[in-house]
Amino acid sequence: MNHQDKDALQQRLFKHVDCLAGLIGPRCFQRAGSMDAAMGYLRQQWSEMGYAITEEPYNAMSDVATNFVVETPGTSRAEEIIVLGGHYDTVLSTPGADDNASAVAVLLEVSRLLKDHVGKRTARYVAFACEEPPYFNLDEMGSQHHARTARERGDKIVGMLCLEMVGYFQDEPGSQPYPEEIPKWLTWPLPRRGNFLTALGNLASWKLAYQFHRGFQRGSRLPLWTLPLPDKFEFIFLSDNRAFWEQGYPALMLTDTAFVRNPNYHQASDTPDTLDYRRMAEVALGVASAMKRLLK
Repeated sequence: MNHQDKDALQQRLFKHVDCLAGLIGPRCFQRAGSMDAAMGYLRQQWSEMGYAITEEPYNAMSDVATNFVVETPGTSRAEEIIVLGGHYDTVLSTPGADDNASAVAVLLEVSRLLKDHVGKRTARYVAFACEEPPYFNLDEMGSQHHARTARERGDKIVGMLCLEMVGYFQDEPGSQPYPEEIPKWLTWPLPRRGNFLTALGNLASWKLAYQFHRGFQRGSRLPLWTLPLPDKFEFIFLSDNRAFWEQGYPALMLTDTAFVRNPNYHQASDTPDTLDYRRMAEVALGVASAMKRLLK
């Protein structure tokens, strides 16, 4: 991709984040009209790209939540599905630029980059509702609804990539801490500057992790650390990838390390101006490249 195309990609990423986090702001049922506004934005963007949108409404406590799904069917192995997804809701306390408008922006732009790419496998792009509290891990999440119904249908999901906070990067020494539950011996080779993306998986997803890593590196200059970890590390379960592991599907969480790195997590300060759109463009290019590899 040339400089002009990368500049255009960065501008589109900023537009998505600015519309979701800057214009709409907190996106949750506690704030009247905000979820409808976010849903309208998703409909508009995918419709303008030429995708046929499937809406998945379901009951989330006392509200009707909706997932949005678009697909590009595969050819010789169309029954095998690669899912790329991220949640579009926030908690009430934040406009949610990094959490999780950054992921929605990358989701939209990867689906745009791959609009005319037809692989052997089917590409499925999903915007999930209700990842955040009070729905988290109560069988009320959009990802839990989607993964459960996919299992009931017999969908053969061979890999799921979860986008969770992918826009906050820092170059200062010491800007990348690590969770205390990770042993020191495991963190000593890892970088101390928050200028990389992480692909976190459980041990059962190691093959997906390997293929994703190879594909991402082919398409992006952004440093990537891929870590399949044992289930005892609770932080690997803190996003929509968890829902797919619950159904026995391999999945990865792609993240800038979220609250470990970003001090604006769930704060009013999680605003569009805090994100790095140049590096977000590299995330989108890397994920698109990895998707191409996984769709073969």
